[in-house]
Amino acid sequence: MARDYYGILGVDREATEQEIKKAYRKLARKFHPDVNPSSEAAEKFAEISLAQEVLLDPAKRRIVDRGGDPMEHGGMGGAGGPGGFGGFGDFFEAFFGGTGGGGRGPRSRVQPGNDALLRTAVTLEEAFSGVKKEVTVDTAVLCDVCQGTGSESKSKPVTCDHCQGSGSVQEVQQSILGNVMTSRDCPKCHGFGEIIQDPCRQCAGDGRVRARRDLTVSIPAGIASGMRIRMAGQGEVGHGGGPAGDLYVEVQTLPHRVFVRDGNDLHLRLAVPMYDAALGTTINVDNLAGGVTTIEVPAGTQPNEQIVLAGEGMPRLRAEGAGDMVAHVQVAVPTELGRADRELLEQLREAHAGTPEVATESTGRDDGFFSRVRDRFRR
Repeated sequence: MARDYYGILGVDREATEQEIKKAYRKLARKFHPDVNPSSEAAEKFAEISLAQEVLLDPAKRRIVDRGGDPMEHGGMGGAGGPGGFGGFGDFFEAFFGGTGGGGRGPRSRVQPGNDALLRTAVTLEEAFSGVKKEVTVDTAVLCDVCQGTGSESKSKPVTCDHCQGSGSVQEVQQSILGNVMTSRDCPKCHGFGEIIQDPCRQCAGDGRVRARRDLTVSIPAGIASGMRIRMAGQGEVGHGGGPAGDLYVEVQTLPHRVFVRDGNDLHLRLAVPMYDAALGTTINVDNLAGGVTTIEVPAGTQPNEQIVLAGEGMPRLRAEGAGDMVAHVQVAVPTELGRADRELLEQLREAHAGTPEVATESTGRDDGFFSRVRDRFRR
């Protein structure tokens, strides 16, 4: 009776190459001789190694699917190594998912696609309120002629007659150590183990073509420069019509004429005449929401003071609340005075009791000047 290779690995008859390898690695971690030295484990490991070898070979698997046993005359020797034990390559594959020493069957024609990245620019107003942007993407898409099969008639590929479906060919080369056998991709099927007899005229058998398409991306309120928006399944379609990768849209915020963003805070500068700084005033600023924000400048405001308007900054991304608006006051001193202005200022100076003096750390206003100077000389 033919062996049940599918049952040995615990996979169904429609299992893919990846599912077969995964099942093998799971069992190998349990029964590999380097992990489990018992004789029962050794026999089981030889059995699962043979099952993987058979099911990853398209020609042998077809024999199994027809009810036969391709190894009925070969015993368990196909597992590789003395006594049917796997060598270092089997151990490497079992624990790290690689192939170790050499390939184990053809590559799958259907491959997952790569991710794609594009950049788009938004204004600070758009970043404040959120916006939908139209973007143009140039990626590989599914061929609409063959629907990803690569065949003009959508027929299934046939087994490569050069490598008999293995996807690789062996060559013997002479060296100082003697004859060395090497393996490389089959030059006829390029490692796939199968050939498309009537390649699609549009995609030349690749199953995909490059095309431009327009997409709408939703940019949320509060997004910052450098952040990326993921659009699942909108990236590159894979070889053979494989599933598409993801598209990432990186957002860049354009400079604003008034505001500078710092996290969720918005900073701006106010040029306040000295008499308004002394007497107090109000200044209206066009905000990012399309309205007007009124900033109160208190009487006696000093140069470089900051006026903070809580909650008037950028909205927090996908969260409640907003940052602050911070106004940096620059007191504007006139450089040219008319006769009348000069007379008024002289009267103000005569009426003011203060006189110019050298500021000390104890008498000067605490603006951090002395600490900044000390820190500079300590460097």
